[in-house]
Formats: sequence, C-alpha cells, structure tokens
Amino acid sequence: MKITTEEVKYVANLARLNVTDEEAETLRAQMADIITFADALSEIDTAGIEPTNHAIKVENVLRSDTVKKSYDRDELLKNAPAKQAGCYTVPRIVE
Repeated sequence: MKITTEEVKYVANLARLNVTDEEAETLRAQMADIITFADALSEIDTAGIEPTNHAIKVENVLRSDTVKKSYDRDELLKNAPAKQAGCYTVPRIVE
C-alpha cells in the first residue's frame, strides 16, 4: 500500500501534531516500512495455531483469599496528630 505525504499530514492533523514537509516525508517512509512489515507478517501460515498460544506456560498466580485478624483501628490511630471518625485527618491542600 502506498502512503502519500497528504495522508501523513492528515493523520498528523488528527493527532494534533504540526509536521513540516521534511518530517512528513520521513514519517511517510517510516509508515510505508511498517505497512510493508505488516504485509509480510500476513503471509505467514498460521493454520492450526491457536490465537492465544504462548511460548511459555501461563498460569494464574493469584493466591487464595484467607481471612486474617486485622489490626486494631484505635491502636493504629493512637499516635495520629489529628483524627476524626476513626480516620486520619490531614490539612486541606486543594482550595
């Protein structure tokens, strides 16, 4: 597929980028290389390969949930310089 400089400028405009004519020409060549590479990938025979196949075995690594005794809220707040309704209070920084 042939990419034109006008198409590059159109895409740059959509991305809110200002590009010079020299930059547009460089980007055109780079975009053409990317499309050529993608076309080469599409020629690879992928028949019989599952779409989600991985090179290594992938497992769920999450641990099972277990209920544990939590910390005492009053014990955690005993050294707080300011507290209110069982929570830390901090100075307001946003007007």
